[in-house]
Amino acid sequence: MSDFTHFDKNGNAIMVDVSHKDETLREAIAVGSIKMSRDCFLKVKEGDVKKGDVLGVARVAGIMGAKKTSDLIPLCHILNLSKVEIDFSLDEENYKITSTCCVKTLGQTGVEMEALTGVNICLLTIYDMCKAIDKGMEISDIKLMKKTGGKSGVWER
Repeated sequence: MSDFTHFDKNGNAIMVDVSHKDETLREAIAVGSIKMSRDCFLKVKEGDVKKGDVLGVARVAGIMGAKKTSDLIPLCHILNLSKVEIDFSLDEENYKITSTCCVKTLGQTGVEMEALTGVNICLLTIYDMCKAIDKGMEISDIKLMKKTGGKSGVWER
């Protein structure tokens, strides 16, 4: 089990000790998409969903989700995030909304989980707000695109 950092020598789950690591600027970017019906897509785009501004609410939910990552993922460290930014791109040909979540901190451990959580919560919020229109929406392609900082430096998809 030596390749897995969240287990001790006996196989018990642990929170990784990062106290010996230097603080560095850390950034992670994650993306994910939600595909929906044409009708639903147009209502979101035009701001015509009865529950309100879908993308505005999803943006705030994604930020909140990133901030709450350590409450959701048991072995994540509590981090003081310095930036959480959610952006959207609308694919009008495929009726798909892609969300990007960028997270930054100055710390001893990375923010990949925060970026991935932020994008997931964002997409789940879109689903929640639109499910009365389209229960068949599909959330997909959630992935880490880039991470910087720490001993391992830059990783990019």
